[in-house]
Amino acid sequence: MSPHPPTPDQPHHPAHANAPDGPIRVMVVDDHALFRRGLVSVLDEEADINVVGEAGDGEEAIRLAARSRPDVVLMDVWMPHARGIEACPRIRESVPGTRFVMLTMSDEESDLFDALKVGASGYLLKEIAVTDIAETIRTIAAGRPSINQAMATKLIGEFAELAKQDSSPPERPVIPQLTPREAEVLALVARSLNNRVIGERLFITENTVKNHVRNILEKLQVHSRTEAAIYAVRAGYVSP
Repeated sequence: MSPHPPTPDQPHHPAHANAPDGPIRVMVVDDHALFRRGLVSVLDEEADINVVGEAGDGEEAIRLAARSRPDVVLMDVWMPHARGIEACPRIRESVPGTRFVMLTMSDEESDLFDALKVGASGYLLKEIAVTDIAETIRTIAAGRPSINQAMATKLIGEFAELAKQDSSPPERPVIPQLTPREAEVLALVARSLNNRVIGERLFITENTVKNHVRNILEKLQVHSRTEAAIYAVRAGYVSP
């Protein structure tokens, strides 16, 4: 879809500072053709989103992503010929900057945690209004995670369970490679603070915070701030 000025029926959405230059390139992957086509039709109405491809299974998505190089992939969790969760790391190998939003009918904690492990930035139940998905894409493209409220509650529950574990000192992951400043940033990331607020708390620039977050993700070998936050809780950097 070619970008064009907003009309009265199509409100303008300001670009986020971290969003890609130009329209956000999106690939839609779902084995339910009607649902997939509905998503594509809705997203085609957005001036700042360009649907660059659609696929009906994980293997097709892997091949298509290498050619279309999307910024964001809307990915069904359960599909034939490679689950969405299996396809994500393989897509990232060929298109390292791609971000993923997992779409699912499942509210099982195991699916949520599997998605986070492969670096998904968003996790939405398919009951969400399709018109709300465009804003989720903008959020993800800008580098901010987006998780359904019910799923966020499950994450909080997981953190609470960690706190209830027996009183004997648990073994915690040792992260000697983090600098003291990186440890401070990690603790604040785990409290869901954004880069601007973290910079204000630590009296450093937002760009410096971004650099620290990038280094933390590399050192912990994780793909998202959410994964880093879970690691921080388990490592004892922050209380649940």
